[in-house]
Amino acid sequence: MNSFKPAITLAFSGASGAPYGLRLLDVLVAMNYQVFVLISSAARVVLDTESNVKLSGNEQKATEQLTTMFNAQPEQIKVFGKDNWFSPVASGSAAPKKMVVCPCSAGAVSAIAMGASDNLLERAADVVIKERGQLILVPRETPFSSIHLENMLKLSQLGVTIMPAAPGFYHQPETINDLVDFMVARILDHLNIEHTLTKRWGYGEQK
Repeated sequence: MNSFKPAITLAFSGASGAPYGLRLLDVLVAMNYQVFVLISSAARVVLDTESNVKLSGNEQKATEQLTTMFNAQPEQIKVFGKDNWFSPVASGSAAPKKMVVCPCSAGAVSAIAMGASDNLLERAADVVIKERGQLILVPRETPFSSIHLENMLKLSQLGVTIMPAAPGFYHQPETINDLVDFMVARILDHLNIEHTLTKRWGYGEQK
């Protein structure tokens, strides 16, 4: 029987930025975390467009695809469909205490801020908020409208971490992967997960 570190919920919504979410999933699996994956219909389109990942709409097939893609152990990655209300993430008695929506569309931000819970992604986020867990949203939109900013402010005041996909350049990135790793590293920092993805400011010589 496999012994994984505590499960983390990772949701992909329809914003641009699929490589961030895929890299985060890759790192969490390599660190032996169990990951519950939620993927919106729009996110599947983005995954195909940006990363050539054609993910099945069937949760079992999608689970198998990601398990193979990331060389995960059996049961380490579990994909739940948007209407699977019997999944652990739908209930405060079973959901992981940590959840990341990466990337996070402005629409998802709005729905979460309003407590819509019209699909599993929104419900899972609502559960984490009501259970006083840790929710990190990685919005990828530019510019932000006043509506977006108001929704993000509301969530921030509820304890949600708003972390726009805005990689820094002080580590002198040489590739797109370096920029992706910068954002993934910041997410891991906030999840209190140790890593060596990027050099930290003030520690050691820069490239």
